[in-house]
Amino acid sequence: MKIAVLVSGGVDSAVVVDILSRQGHELHLFYIRIGMDNGEGDCSADEDIEMCTLIARKYGLPLQVVSLHEEYWDHVMAYTLRTVKAGLTPHPDMMCNKLIKFGFFEDRWGKDFDKTATGHYASVKEIDGKYYLGTAVDPVKDQTDFLAQISYSQLSHIMFPLGDIPKSEVRRLAKEAALPNAGRKDSQGICFLGKIDYSDFIKRHLGEKQGPVIEIETGKKIGTHRGYWFYTIGQRKGLGLSGGPWYVVRKNVRDNVIYVSNGFDTKKQYGRIIPVEEMDWITENPFKDGENTITVSFKTRHTPEFADGELSYNSDGSYMLVSRTDVQGIAPGQFAIIYTPDHKLCLGSGMISLVTKKKNN
Repeated sequence: MKIAVLVSGGVDSAVVVDILSRQGHELHLFYIRIGMDNGEGDCSADEDIEMCTLIARKYGLPLQVVSLHEEYWDHVMAYTLRTVKAGLTPHPDMMCNKLIKFGFFEDRWGKDFDKTATGHYASVKEIDGKYYLGTAVDPVKDQTDFLAQISYSQLSHIMFPLGDIPKSEVRRLAKEAALPNAGRKDSQGICFLGKIDYSDFIKRHLGEKQGPVIEIETGKKIGTHRGYWFYTIGQRKGLGLSGGPWYVVRKNVRDNVIYVSNGFDTKKQYGRIIPVEEMDWITENPFKDGENTITVSFKTRHTPEFADGELSYNSDGSYMLVSRTDVQGIAPGQFAIIYTPDHKLCLGSGMISLVTKKKNN
């Protein structure tokens, strides 16, 4: 097959190149350059491109550096800042996959190839003639929660060669193939920021506005914060309060107030009712005719652990997810990632909303 391979300079995508090369496919490597709104600070791009060049040279493959800087800023970063300003918690990595890697890239370059391959830890399963997004064999590295907003047409054109390989095996394969980045550390955080602190980035675009930090149980002011947009529900670090741990449990966007609760076991940071809107199913709607409640497993953040619960469809088009166990830090704006009960398939995702609606009877 003729395959476009998205490479980042990291070990995962390099091992993908090695695997597909040994399988005899015709490969063309692509590096997507994405920068800040001022055109700088794009994830140590020079070092990454140098590493990608070494990989391309080792296998005798073409490498093309493509820029999607403007598209990233206009779509992903505009969404991120808009969401933060509204007092919600954004998911820029999810939007990057949907809109940039498998959106603009596919429309402009990937469409000329049989498949596009990446180093994501996920899989594509074909069941009864349909493609489904499958979880990776390595639960710690599984990245289906970052991919849960892609469309069926995007999924149909993607390859995830690492889905059935544990991370430890990927490292072993990299050393065995003598890849130049075999010992390179995994990247951390949001790519577009590079080495820039996320809080500094938010400050540069939204500024600061002091407001009170209120202990929710007593109503007492116990501190001052820099602006509600710096904090998310469930957050513990960065509050600057003594006698902790303290957790953010509520935000009043209109009055710029942060409410916190003290203690590791505070019930204020947990919940079981998760309202969901704007649900996107990747392959098909799992609700059969006449059903308005199904059993699912789910995640609300990047973690190897799944929670179990029931998902109900409301007459207004929204959904209600009811967990069987307590869920920490349910943050509006983030996504509820829906899986089959056996955790094997990722069915889709919907944004966690601010308003809790009554469950259908």
